[in-house]
Amino acid sequence: MIADMRLPSWHRLGHVAADAAVAAIAWWLAFELRFDRVPRWAEILRVETLPWVVLLTVLVFVVNGLYTRWWRYVSLRDVRLLVRASAIAVVVVALYANLFPPVAATPPRGVLVIYFLLLLLGTVGVRAGARTILEGRGTLFPRGREVLVVGAGDAGSVIVREMLGNAALRMTPIRLVDDDPRKQGMRLHGVKVEGTTAELAGILKASPPDEVVIAMPNADGVVRQRVVDACRRAGVPVKTLPGLYDLLDGDPNLLQRLRDVEVEDILGRQPVSLDLVSMGGYLAGQSVLVTGAGGSIGSELVRQISRLAPAHLTLVDHAEDNLFQIDQWLRENADVAFTSCVADVKDADRMRRILAEAGPHVVFHAAAYKHVPLMEANPFSALRNNVLATRSFAELAAAQGVERFVLVSTDKAVISETAMGASKALCEYVVEAEAQEQPGTRFIAVRFGNVLGSSGSVIPTFRRQILEGGPVTVTDPEMTRFFMTIPEAVQLIVQAGGVGRSGDIFVLDMGDPVRIWDLAHDMVRLMGQEPGKDIEISVIGRRPGEVLHERLFSDDESVERTHHEKLMRARRGRIDAAWLGLRLDEIEAALARGDDEAALGLYFDAARSPVREGQSPQRVGD
Repeated sequence: MIADMRLPSWHRLGHVAADAAVAAIAWWLAFELRFDRVPRWAEILRVETLPWVVLLTVLVFVVNGLYTRWWRYVSLRDVRLLVRASAIAVVVVALYANLFPPVAATPPRGVLVIYFLLLLLGTVGVRAGARTILEGRGTLFPRGREVLVVGAGDAGSVIVREMLGNAALRMTPIRLVDDDPRKQGMRLHGVKVEGTTAELAGILKASPPDEVVIAMPNADGVVRQRVVDACRRAGVPVKTLPGLYDLLDGDPNLLQRLRDVEVEDILGRQPVSLDLVSMGGYLAGQSVLVTGAGGSIGSELVRQISRLAPAHLTLVDHAEDNLFQIDQWLRENADVAFTSCVADVKDADRMRRILAEAGPHVVFHAAAYKHVPLMEANPFSALRNNVLATRSFAELAAAQGVERFVLVSTDKAVISETAMGASKALCEYVVEAEAQEQPGTRFIAVRFGNVLGSSGSVIPTFRRQILEGGPVTVTDPEMTRFFMTIPEAVQLIVQAGGVGRSGDIFVLDMGDPVRIWDLAHDMVRLMGQEPGKDIEISVIGRRPGEVLHERLFSDDESVERTHHEKLMRARRGRIDAAWLGLRLDEIEAALARGDDEAALGLYFDAARSPVREGQSPQRVGD
């Protein structure tokens, strides 16, 4: 495709002059090499066509975009472009010489062939010489793909060294960019830092590589978005290293970790950075049990805990397929003793036997129903599985002598008008009450918002809709949600389990809320489509139980900072444990006698109007 046809700017006139000189010399020498002694007619042809040959050659080079590229970055890609442009120039010169010959003869084919070879050799030579002078080193003929690396820190150093040292990779780093002003102009394993991410668009336009690699595991989404946007406009593929947590296992082969940029990478929030080993040290040598172990949060908990040298891991989940997946992962990737139990947390007898056999020191209770519209249609499932099962399991854990019991909660607990929100609010009340009544066990709750990529969440839903050709469905263009990646959320759950006091409710700092409408557009673009053109985005209206904006704290809670900036405590009056016990007993009794209406009334009333210590309890209808 014909590139930018604009005439070269003033600072590129030196390039044009050099090519014009090469073209003139090549045309002149072509006749000298073709003939032992240049005849009179050939001399006239050479002299009178020379200005036109030079002019036509330079114009062809302009049309092919040769003067939009920097000689500092000349590479094999430029050589391929020069071959094409030189061939076109020879064809144009031949047509001109045949249409407007100054004598009754045209240039011999040998002259044209020699001109092509000399023109190509000369233009490549001056560019290679310029790069050698400017760079002090030239990689004009790199092996395989030419790669621009974003990030000249530790990860960038490993990436560049690996590319240079392993010929089988067929990847050559040709330049670096980094936002640290101290690194500008410096070299990393011989590769020069040539600018910042803000200048990346100009660099890619001047000399696009075959691929861009983002080697900044700790970069926030704003920087990644800037890089992705520049690459998308330039038509250059971009890959990234995963986040910092995924690199903590010490595997030095970072190139094997490269993947496509995903929406999780560009949400504009600073990723959590924790020392997993020190913060989870309390799990070393301990027996740990995880419920909901096959789910999105539960399986990530299992993966992270397996790296902390527990004595034994017990996995509990009622979904056989999900449990099988994490069971297989442990067998293939972890050196830890573990047991997988297909069991339902609502089955008290089964859970009692599992606790007795496992003898866990620490329990992470992640088993729960979580989808708001489904629970709105099935409130009794939320009540039985989330509330009553949590109460029963917490009591069994305390009776078994569990040292720490960590409940995985959600920001839905703040909005208790929905069935899902009411169930999680009551789960938190259960943890508070058990903390008062069971001093031998430390009961802790951890509350957070949406986790990216979890089953049934908006990210995999949007991805499926885009792959199917759309439309991407958004319930409300103004709807916002808090987001955090699954590994980040789990890191903070693990840390909360180590630092929390009994009865604490921790809330993860989720950063700024994200507009779902913007998220849909970003995902469409990341997957190589244009929203509104290739993929439609439609508004379908809010579903039952959905709110426009979510909150992390309720009105009666105060926020207390902890030693980690992303981990906060929610402070409020202590729940009246006697009142809660009585109310849950009433709910169970109503369910046992089949009075569903009374059970639901008690359920929602307890969630919306909890009784704190020192308050007088009220019955439904008072």
